[in-house]
Amino acid sequence: MIILGLILAVIGYFTVPAIMYIGIVLMVIGAVFWILGSVGRPVGGRRAWY
Repeated sequence: MIILGLILAVIGYFTVPAIMYIGIVLMVIGAVFWILGSVGRPVGGRRAWY
């Protein structure tokens, strides 16, 4: 999710700015899931997100 957000942010920077904001939101959500998963806290009933 972080990689997808980064790709969308870069594409949005050069084309439509709305895509950039969607990419930034996806990066933040992905980072939160990654942090919660790394400390062992289940996210959405799952311990690991692939």
